[in-house]
Parts: sequence; C-alpha cells; structure tokens
Amino acid sequence: MREDLTPTSGLASTRAVLADAERRLAAVQVPSPSFDAAELLAFVRNVPRTRLIMSDPVSDAELVRFESLLLRRAARVPLQHLTGTVGFRRLDLVVGPGVFVPRPETELMVEVALRELPAGEQRRLVVDLCAGSGAIGLAVATEASNVDVVGVELERAAVEWADRNMAKQAELVAAKGSTFRIVTADAGDVAAPAGALADLVGRVDVVVANPPYIPDDAVPRDPEVREHDPRAALYGGPDGLRVIRRVVETAAALLREGGLIVIEHGDEQGDGAGALGVPYVVKTAAGEDSGRWFTSVMDRPDLNGRPRLTLARRVAR
Repeated sequence: MREDLTPTSGLASTRAVLADAERRLAAVQVPSPSFDAAELLAFVRNVPRTRLIMSDPVSDAELVRFESLLLRRAARVPLQHLTGTVGFRRLDLVVGPGVFVPRPETELMVEVALRELPAGEQRRLVVDLCAGSGAIGLAVATEASNVDVVGVELERAAVEWADRNMAKQAELVAAKGSTFRIVTADAGDVAAPAGALADLVGRVDVVVANPPYIPDDAVPRDPEVREHDPRAALYGGPDGLRVIRRVVETAAALLREGGLIVIEHGDEQGDGAGALGVPYVVKTAAGEDSGRWFTSVMDRPDLNGRPRLTLARRVAR
C-alpha cells in the first residue's frame, strides 16, 4: 500500500528533512532513497552533498522547491532528469528527456579503450557508435592525450544533449590535445561508401559502442528506464541484436588491422547465450564466404561478475 506523500510540517533542520525524505522515497521503493534525498537537497541548496549537514537549516523557500522535486522522484522520474546532470568517470554531464542516462557500468568501456591508447605524441582515432549524450567519447577525449574521437548518433534529441556536453567539456578536451565531434548519422550506414565516416575506413584504432540491446518484447523492471529512457536507446529488435549486428559490420569497416571493438551488452547476452550472445555475433558476422572479420573474441564481466562487454580485434583485410 502506497504511503501518503504529504510532507510532515515544521521540518527545518537538514537532518530532519533528509530523514523524512528518505523514509518517503523508501516507501515507494526508490532504489537508493538516502542518496537521492541528499542529492536533491544539495541541488536545491547549491552545495556539495558531502557538506549538507554542515549547512544552515533549510529555509521555507528551499523546502518548497525540495518538496516539488521529491514528489517527482517518488513518482520515479529519474534523479538525473531532476538535477539535470550525471557523473560519469571524471565528468559532470548534462542529461534530460530524450537521451539515455549513462550508467556506472558503462565506465568500464572507457577503461578498456584507454588501455588501448597509451599516452604519447602519436595521434589515435576512436569512434563511439550510438553515442547518446557523448559520455563514452568525451571521457576518452578528456583522459587520453592526442586522441581524435568521433561520436555517431542518429536521434536528434540525443545529438542536442551531446552538443551541450561537447561545449561544456571543450576546455578539458583541448587541454589533452584531443578532439571530439558528433556526427548525426545511422551507426549502421556511417562507414558505407557514401557514409559520413567513409574517409575513416580502415584507419580507426578503437570502436566503442553501447547500442540498444533489449529485445522488443522485454519490459525493463525499473520505471526510470521503462518510462523515461528513449525507446530508440533501449530496444534492439526481436532478439535484441539487430542494431548490434549493424554496429559489428560498421566496426569491421572502420577498424585498422589489429584495431579493437568494444561492445556493451546485457548480462544475458554473453558467451553463455550461444547464438543469441554478442560474442557469437562478432565471431560469425562476416559469414562463411567472406572469412573472419575478428579474432581474439572475448567476453568481459563487469565489477559484479556479470557478462557485460565483448572485445575483439580486426583481422587483416
């Protein structure tokens, strides 16, 4: 039975406000009620979350604004939509309706790409397919020196968010001697002869992709995902692999010999999934008559031990 969300009157101290908010968020099964309550109050008060308890008692005006945000969070509007930002590795990115909110587990993709791109004078080239907010590509461009990153995104709303993030992180990118740009295009067509990245065919060092991979008939458990993330960023056809197959083809065209592809997938799409797994798709993508496109195909678990990333290297043409 849903608990009444009417606020308790007379709250003034930060501790009391947080305790009440945590209780109410927990009552409607928000996954991280303590963290979310603190983040919202810190946002309203414009102070770091770690300094909330040290700040003055909550004013009436702040409490009214906080109450409005708290009610929306209790209705399972994503926290990141309410604050307008999300932390991703070292970056604070802007996000909101129309773009997929990057998840902490995706940070592992950045780590893999960075290990492939040692610092030095030689320029490296990275392409981020299905770039969304630009999180992966911008993280690479702000942590690796002398790297040129191209993000590819089809959805106009997502491109607008990526453009904002590109502008916000421009100084950090430049400080590394790197570049970042967004191309509005279909990830499956971008390497075709008339595609926007046709000039990069056979030249790219790393292709990263966090494509839509949920089967069309699957229903995400969390309302934040089900009701607020854009469908185009979630669903990947009847088996969840339609976009992934096209991403693999594009990566095979773009990568130089020995170049690395890194694809994020669902935890039920690893080696154990057989023909419905991403490792199988990568191994068999070229077809029997064309020879292999990739070698050294491996699946890597996330920090919780769940299948999460498929890695492979481009063979000689």
